[in-house]
Amino acid sequence: MTRASPNVVFVLTDDQGYGDLSCHGNPVLKTPHLDALHGCSVRLTDYHVGPTCAPTRAGLLTGHYANSTGVWRTSGGRSLLRADEISMADYFRSGGYATGVFGKWHLGDNAPYRPLDRGFETVVVHGGGGVGQAPDYWGNCYFDDSYWNGDRYSLYEGYCTDVWFREALKFIESNLDRPFFCYIPTNAPHAPHLVEPRYSDP
Repeated sequence: MTRASPNVVFVLTDDQGYGDLSCHGNPVLKTPHLDALHGCSVRLTDYHVGPTCAPTRAGLLTGHYANSTGVWRTSGGRSLLRADEISMADYFRSGGYATGVFGKWHLGDNAPYRPLDRGFETVVVHGGGGVGQAPDYWGNCYFDDSYWNGDRYSLYEGYCTDVWFREALKFIESNLDRPFFCYIPTNAPHAPHLVEPRYSDP
């Protein structure tokens, strides 16, 4: 039986090309976990990204051409989603869904541009466009960092991608009694490529 209000988990990786998965035919990269996710997921096979990451996010979350949302670059204030834009999270929340974002927001760090202002009830994100950038918490380096939880910066143990998914799982488990929209926009594999040597050495 199909649920009337299905749960939605939306994963968006950052700066990852179509050919960067072994399930898409890459002969060098081994991505078994992503391949498994690919095999059981709905995929947007005709979605066209913006020229950089922030415009892509704006277009995806609003359904509008990115340049018309106020987001057409990643710097100089050109990554701020216009206050009058309605996001996917706004729609889900108005429909009774629990909404959460875990990872890279990159559409504004101050009101009225924050994820809390755009329909997300639960938030764990880094500042700016990347971990360690100027708007982010000082000293963040991908491992054991402090992230914004909608109220303050708090310390989270572990590698950033693991933090995003761990916090997303907590959100999902705490909302099993209602439909939820869980948005996981990872900052990896966008540069800088800071990972444990066991991943980078090969």
